Amino acid sequence: MSVRPVSSVLLLCWRDTGHPQGGGSEAYLERIGAHLAESGVRVMLRTARYQGAPRREVKDGVQVSRAGGRYSVYVWAGLAMVAARIGLGPLRRARPDVIVDTQNGLPFMARLAFGRRVAVLVHHCHREQWPVAGPVMGRIGWFVESKLSPRAHRRNQYVTVSLPSARDLTGLGVNPNHIAVVRNGLDRAPAQTLSAPQSATPRVAVLSRLVPHKQIEDALEAIAELRPRLPDLHLDILGGGWWEQRLVDHAALLGISDAVTFYGHVDDETKHRVLQQSWVHVLPSRKEGWGLAVTEAGQHCVPTVGYRSSGGLMDSIVDGVTGLLVDDHDQLVDQLERLLTDQVLREQLGTKAQARSGEFSWQQSADAMRTVLDSVRAGRMVSGVVYPPGDPHGYTDYPTLTALA
Repeated sequence: MSVRPVSSVLLLCWRDTGHPQGGGSEAYLERIGAHLAESGVRVMLRTARYQGAPRREVKDGVQVSRAGGRYSVYVWAGLAMVAARIGLGPLRRARPDVIVDTQNGLPFMARLAFGRRVAVLVHHCHREQWPVAGPVMGRIGWFVESKLSPRAHRRNQYVTVSLPSARDLTGLGVNPNHIAVVRNGLDRAPAQTLSAPQSATPRVAVLSRLVPHKQIEDALEAIAELRPRLPDLHLDILGGGWWEQRLVDHAALLGISDAVTFYGHVDDETKHRVLQQSWVHVLPSRKEGWGLAVTEAGQHCVPTVGYRSSGGLMDSIVDGVTGLLVDDHDQLVDQLERLLTDQVLREQLGTKAQARSGEFSWQQSADAMRTVLDSVRAGRMVSGVVYPPGDPHGYTDYPTLTALA
């Protein structure tokens, strides 16, 4: 007997892209949600409130409902889901066929209200980030993420964004046959930015939220080390976050304030204009699920240098082809200098980075996610890299994921 495709989806996430600390994982969920809504699916997003944000709004076809703060968002969402089961509360009209429970360290535990009609979306594991929450909360959070959640969701579908993140989930005990990989899409850069000239002097870009685990200090220190040999070198930091003042102070301590521009939050045109001027993009993050900034820079023929240990960059960067992966700070400095001084290599990697960026779109990601959601509704599990229906790749067999272990 055929099963009706998904017609209604509830997305749960602790933040949205309008939140001061919103980033790539929030953009992923919203862009896919917008494409699902455009295709006729009723999409609701439940997330936290923040200053200036309305309780309810419709954004790109997605009905947004907000309540709670950093941690209370989970409590309020849980109460709203329970109330909705008896026709009460802000989610009473959602009536989702499937719920996407985004686990940014902590899950919403939607399975308690909706059972197996839940897909758990995990961009990456947070072992390296939990210490920032403090010794007590850090231990509790990691216990929930690494022990409680895998056990509670052992019968649920998992979705992640890269092969290394899938590997990390299997390391926490998640059944590999329950993990689907739906990679990030990409918004096309404005045409006018693609035709702008590259800087005549060496410029390095960092596109990232400014939080501790992004390790922007490593980029600042690399610039400080290279400036004696490349006196015109400049660093452009695109993005904001609560760690920004610490980074401004660190740049001053290194004596490179005049060589660094902090742009803060910028619009898309500014972001792409700065990337178009850049020679190299650096992403020194301790942990990444995928690294959307890699393909955004790639559109401008700008290769990325990042840490192999971050996980997701092993998927978004093809080492030695579209960018370079390094193992420590000394290698980061060496390989950054290599790209800045070797125009032929820089252009070779940049050209291939641009070609690979053309392989990704949010429409493809949404179509792949729709395949997973339809399977969840039908009670079937999906594993491996999921491609849109009709794509000649089909499904990637799961051994491709485990080969990374």
